[in-house]
Amino acid sequence: MPDWTWEYEGYDPDAERLRESLCTLGNGYFATRGAAPECAADSVHYPATFAAGCYNRLTSEVAGRLVENEDMVNLPNWLSLRFRTGVDGDPASWLTPRTATLIDHRLSLDLRSGTLERHVRYEDAEGRRTLVRQLRLVHMAHPHLAALRTEFTAENWSGDLDVEAAIDGAVTNAGVARYRQLNGDHLTHVHTGSAAADTVWLRCRTSTSDIRIGMAARTTVDGPLTQTSDHHSDRRAAQLLHLPLLQGDTTTVDKTVALHTSRDPAISDPLRAAVDRVGRAPGFDALLSSHRTAWRQLWRGAALDVAGDAGRILRLHLFHVLQTLSPHTADLDVGVPARGLHGEAYRGHVFWDELFVLPYLNLHFPEVSRALLRYRHRRLEQACIAARDIGRTGALYPWQSGSDGREETQQLHLNPHSGRWLPDHSRLQHHVGSAVAYNVWQYCEASGDTEFLHTKGAEMLLQIARFWASSAAYDESLGRYRIRGVVGPDEYHDAYPDAKEPGLDDNAYTNVTAAWVLTRTLDVLRALPEPRRRELFERTVLDKGELDRWEDISRKLRVPFHAGVISQFDGYGDLAELNWDAYKARYGDIRRLDRILEAEGDTVNRYQASKQADVLMLGYLFSPGELRELFRRLGHDLDEQTWSRTVNYYLQRTSHGSTLSGLVHGWVLARVRRAGAWKFCREALEGDIADLQGGTTGEGIHLGAMAGTLDLVQRGLTGLETRAGALWLDPVPLPELSEYSFALRYRGHWGVRLRMRPGQLEVGVPPSDRSPITIELPDRAVSVEPGESCRLTLRDH
Repeated sequence: MPDWTWEYEGYDPDAERLRESLCTLGNGYFATRGAAPECAADSVHYPATFAAGCYNRLTSEVAGRLVENEDMVNLPNWLSLRFRTGVDGDPASWLTPRTATLIDHRLSLDLRSGTLERHVRYEDAEGRRTLVRQLRLVHMAHPHLAALRTEFTAENWSGDLDVEAAIDGAVTNAGVARYRQLNGDHLTHVHTGSAAADTVWLRCRTSTSDIRIGMAARTTVDGPLTQTSDHHSDRRAAQLLHLPLLQGDTTTVDKTVALHTSRDPAISDPLRAAVDRVGRAPGFDALLSSHRTAWRQLWRGAALDVAGDAGRILRLHLFHVLQTLSPHTADLDVGVPARGLHGEAYRGHVFWDELFVLPYLNLHFPEVSRALLRYRHRRLEQACIAARDIGRTGALYPWQSGSDGREETQQLHLNPHSGRWLPDHSRLQHHVGSAVAYNVWQYCEASGDTEFLHTKGAEMLLQIARFWASSAAYDESLGRYRIRGVVGPDEYHDAYPDAKEPGLDDNAYTNVTAAWVLTRTLDVLRALPEPRRRELFERTVLDKGELDRWEDISRKLRVPFHAGVISQFDGYGDLAELNWDAYKARYGDIRRLDRILEAEGDTVNRYQASKQADVLMLGYLFSPGELRELFRRLGHDLDEQTWSRTVNYYLQRTSHGSTLSGLVHGWVLARVRRAGAWKFCREALEGDIADLQGGTTGEGIHLGAMAGTLDLVQRGLTGLETRAGALWLDPVPLPELSEYSFALRYRGHWGVRLRMRPGQLEVGVPPSDRSPITIELPDRAVSVEPGESCRLTLRDH
């Protein structure tokens, strides 16, 4: 299979949802799943289109309770295009895999040009064979446009072909089986009509968020056309074409679509904007050419050059990151949807996944990172309200968020193993605030954007630090501050065994990152220009006494230990050991051990068993030197032996029930014991393409894991840090991934090229009027002028 294409040969109903997710096309504004245009949503197929930030809230009755959920809305299906031979008006005669014989089926996703090509050969009940070739795109240069070209060839017959090109508004959110008990009918006030002889339109709105949506589709034919007629219904705008085909001849049908919503800037009426845009859009060939140019420019600025199968997978991951978060995202008020714009899992919500996404974007598309951080800043007031509601000060960012920054985490979740709805306590993952702060710091270090750091960044850091300070209570008996009643990244553990209330005490990851936030915020406040510092202090009523307390807490937050390792939380070492071998023998796949135990009437809260990396996340966020310094500030000597023991301890007690877990373990092991690193790196690479989580990829790709694998190469293996105005590099050799290169943007330098080879690093800085770049290696510093390159010999690890 070529390096730049992903091909699927044959038709496999069991794999269609997975392929639809991985063949999704998007441009950062909206995305459409790679479904067959002639197929409606059913148990096999799920055609769906999602626009970034387009949410709606509905109430459902679940387990005798009324629950409210906000979802990213499945918009009208613009892709719909069905066809039939031997026109007889029978609805069952439309050619689909259910109604006709599918002789050939092939999908080819071209990453370089951002297109999906489809070859299908149908045979109807009368033995007529029709070859269908389709090429689709969601335009990367013009974010409101998409197009589908379909070529029909009558292979062994002559006669009429019916083609219906439609916009289907009779869609619901029904792409995730475990959500189907919830209300998914988000669209209302659906109207259809025609704008010209070749153009139909549909308008609607979301039921509670009142987002108005306008779509228009222009359909043209390159070949004989005997008749065109509009067939509109209450929720479907359709155009019916009668095409006379001669045996061996090919007729081309082009469908061009425009989408606007009332969230768009610089429009007044989404429908009028869509009709006007589609009417002015050029033909398919011109659209394809400008679309390919836009993708070529994206790849030039973002591509990783990695050989072999790993390189192919990394290109696919980057492709999907760029389709969700493209330069168009810089103009939008959106966050990082954990499952991309590819499906309805997690209801399109924003979690902490930006922690794994922004570090890559910072060094390629910093304007996108800034926009994603502005999404958080616009919701700072809501985060402050959330903190006050639980008796704290500062800002408590929600674990799950969507349109307006309120907590969107569900109150109940379904265990598909037992069929029971259970309380969901994941909203106690208050560490999401530390992720926001970390990304503010990383973005500003990489971009040099002091304006953002001194304004919006400082405001967010201040309020997050204030929340952690108000959450920390001093324990006289320990001489330490403690943070109680939280849930860590592990997620399996949400309470102590037999406890009446949820929450855990002194989660190590939470406490260490809180100490980091307090320390960094103090650094930023001290470095602010005096007029800005005075203004910020006055506006937030911040005084020296509060800062002194932050300083004290940042040095005295408790980090629990047991058996010579860092404890995941206070009391973790007292939990029972699990018989891992017995459960693997009984169930095989035990990634979701929590569901297995609950179905048995047990609870994972009783065991030393983690879903994903928790303590080890500290080794993902911080370099070895910075982590040692953090622990030293907290009064602990975190030597290599202690950290190595900690890594080994949790390796034996983690089920990897998240695609992020393999990524973190591979990253950490690359610096602790390289022999075990590649196994986890490989798992991170294959998480979605092999659907290792058992059917979840069909509900949407795992964006954080995909971006994280890119960052594994960019920062993890190179040891790249953007710190103190320099690029710090401390590469680790990984035999399975020993040679690679990439370009990045760093503080105004475009296209800085880094190439790694065993024992060697090459750095090239393009000509510009910028200052030289300082490269800091463990044993020396090198200054590289614009227009120069250098080759550096690396020390052995």
